Amino acid sequence: MDVKSYIKAARLRTLPLSISGIIVGSRLGFGDVMYADSTITLWRTPIFWLAILTTIGFQVLSNFANDYGDGVKGSDKNRTGEARMVSSGAISPKQMKMAMMITTIITLIIALFLIYVAFGSENFGYSILFFGLGIASIAAAIKYTVGNSAYGYSGFGDLFVFLFFGLLSVVGSYFLYTKNINFKIFLPAISIGLLSTAVLNLNNLRDSDQDKENNKNTLVVKIGTKKAKIYHYLLIFGALITALVYTFLDFWSIYQCIFLVAFIPLIKNCITVAKNKNPSELDGELKKVALSTFLFAILFSIASTSF
Repeated sequence: MDVKSYIKAARLRTLPLSISGIIVGSRLGFGDVMYADSTITLWRTPIFWLAILTTIGFQVLSNFANDYGDGVKGSDKNRTGEARMVSSGAISPKQMKMAMMITTIITLIIALFLIYVAFGSENFGYSILFFGLGIASIAAAIKYTVGNSAYGYSGFGDLFVFLFFGLLSVVGSYFLYTKNINFKIFLPAISIGLLSTAVLNLNNLRDSDQDKENNKNTLVVKIGTKKAKIYHYLLIFGALITALVYTFLDFWSIYQCIFLVAFIPLIKNCITVAKNKNPSELDGELKKVALSTFLFAILFSIASTSF
């Protein structure tokens, strides 16, 4: 077994983006139920680390499934950007399916630990709800490109990324701490969801020509490059607006606006996208937007309250 090939298939560069919502939701949830013992910090709570590990598991599963689904359908032939392992022959479809199965089992075990630590035996209803959400996350990770009804091939990828990387990630991790929902939490959840969707949109802009050839009808393919660029700007500035609204509603110090630093490279990205005429040149922008989203999550969390 070539371990390096599986590491490449896991696409480690996507992990900071995937945990951004967990960081924001956990920080805000922990802040709302701040422990009386001031020596306890977010970093020392098992809920935080189990949520991080569970999310990483879902992301790696999604990347494996994406590699497998696009590989067996031939969508990764002559692709732009980093090579995919199934299409290149480094990992066989059978081996990748086994890797997906193992990842699913490990992730479910971690998720069960997370649910037990968060809810114990006295909140059985919540435990069932979150176990169901875990199963839904696994199904969504796999069905993005796998199967005849893969939603990534019919333009619904953006919606699922927004829901799972944004709303579920932030609101769900917040609920793990508080056992209730503060509706203001949906504002930063929307910010994370929109930025995560912007990363996917950028990916689909880069691959639009190839996706057309392979009948992969992403939203970019459906609406065209020009409208997809406008959509990209709306995603970035929509994330900025919802973050600012949350800050206004919960304002206590100008220090809270430190997260605006993360939008400097994001606005520069919008300018780059506007000027772009060769989609393949957008590959480097993917990392910038993903890391800017991660930076936003860190700065927004730090500014919300002290760690």
